[in-house]
Amino acid sequence: MVAALAWGTYGGRPTGSEGGQQHQAAAPDSGMAQQLRALQRRQPGDPFAMGRTDAPVVLIKYEDFRCPFCSKFTADVEPQLIERYVRTGVLRIEWRDFPIFGAESVEMAKAGRAAAHQGRFWQFHDIAYAMGGGTKKASFPEERIQEVAREAGVPDLAKFNADRADPTIQQAIQADATEGQQLGVSSTPAFIVNTEPILGAQPLESFVSVIEAERVKV
Repeated sequence: MVAALAWGTYGGRPTGSEGGQQHQAAAPDSGMAQQLRALQRRQPGDPFAMGRTDAPVVLIKYEDFRCPFCSKFTADVEPQLIERYVRTGVLRIEWRDFPIFGAESVEMAKAGRAAAHQGRFWQFHDIAYAMGGGTKKASFPEERIQEVAREAGVPDLAKFNADRADPTIQQAIQADATEGQQLGVSSTPAFIVNTEPILGAQPLESFVSVIEAERVKV
């Protein structure tokens, strides 16, 4: 089990979901760094990941589909990271479910995994955040979940709905949530970039500085 991180100051990242005062960086010791790197799954064909399995930098993101700051990151920052680093083989992005806003969050996590069973996770991810964009928590009642699935191009909606009830999906969501809780994640989005934690929807420059520093360590 990885010891909980002090997200407010660790790694020189701001506090709070929208950021805050910067603090001096505190590099992890070698034991902690090894534990954080061990969280990287790097599984070939992982439907919840994008980028090369051997990329020098892995960004793990703990998110909730209802989170407005996750939506902001997806709209403002992630496309630029994909263009600049994922497509050039530098960065791999790995998703973790961290549903913290109640029953609708859990149902959306299940739906995302059901979409992944048909190879449409990232499409579901993008549509969900586009629909939920704003400054308040998004609402996803059942009819809206179906709308997201249709817009994401999930081909078999009957299978999609059946898969949402698969107990292994709930187990996988809980495994992700437990991983985040053990790290001390208490809000979303939260990121680990190799060994550096970043909390909140920080500007692009915050991610670029960490990625550039991490890519030369390998």
